[in-house]
Amino acid sequence: MIVVEKPKKSFSQGDCSRNQKIYQCLVGLKISNFSAYTSEVFFAYNKGYFCTMILKSIENLSLTPLRIISLVPSQTELLFDLGLDEQVVGITKFCIHPANWFKTKTRVGGTKDINIVAIKKLNPTLIIANKEENVKEQIEELAKYYPVCLTDVNNLQEALQMIEDIGVLTKTQKKANYLTQKIKNNFEQLAITKSSLNTCYLIWQNPYMTVGGDTFINDMLQRSGFNNIFANQQRYPEISISQLLIANYKLLLLSSEPYPFKQIHIDELQLQLPQTKILLVDGEMFSWYGSRLLKATEYFSQLRASVAKL
Repeated sequence: MIVVEKPKKSFSQGDCSRNQKIYQCLVGLKISNFSAYTSEVFFAYNKGYFCTMILKSIENLSLTPLRIISLVPSQTELLFDLGLDEQVVGITKFCIHPANWFKTKTRVGGTKDINIVAIKKLNPTLIIANKEENVKEQIEELAKYYPVCLTDVNNLQEALQMIEDIGVLTKTQKKANYLTQKIKNNFEQLAITKSSLNTCYLIWQNPYMTVGGDTFINDMLQRSGFNNIFANQQRYPEISISQLLIANYKLLLLSSEPYPFKQIHIDELQLQLPQTKILLVDGEMFSWYGSRLLKATEYFSQLRASVAKL
């Protein structure tokens, strides 16, 4: 039996070692036989975001049989590639990969508007969420009833660690290790031919929004040879055409998500920015931090070749 209890003591993020980071934790969870885990558990408070109980050894957590609900599209795809078809019982309406899961798995709302009633009907033993993609209050509500694994991924290294952690949590370590090693090898090869091109990456329109230096997208841009001109800012700042007119950059990338930029947007922006090269790009390749990374490096190489022809 799993019982929820609010932490009585808080620790700063600085008290957490690499193996105790936020993406390894189960939010707000207390295990009935807590005495058996005393030496393995402590509470932490991560930048005012969530009260969490972090398991130092998640291998010791028994969640059998697994009934998983994934609230993060990129991690849903990861669960598929880890071979967890029978264990995954619910996904969001934005979990479009793999296609057969999108057609057959129960949908529990969106990433920002979770259907808690639908989740309760599925009686999950594990919910996988993400600090950035999901809403704090909704996740805290779910954590009153179910164990929640909360991920927080801002660069490639954290993505690789997350994949390994999910592998441990779902007893698929061998497959997870294979994925991470292959992803590492792919990115090492990409770095051999890396060059830098001043670039702006747009994720939204009305207002225009770009990416700061503390985002996963920024890390992918840098690794694929594109120098983010807004890397000195944080998260997802709003920008204007007037800023772009005076900025020092050569390339403007329009992402397919979260805002679905199309050719019509290139045409509109080209009139206002006649000296700028503008391209549509696959947002999944830049922002999905699960097993989609297996395909990212080939895409980045093709993208660089296309840019070179402009």
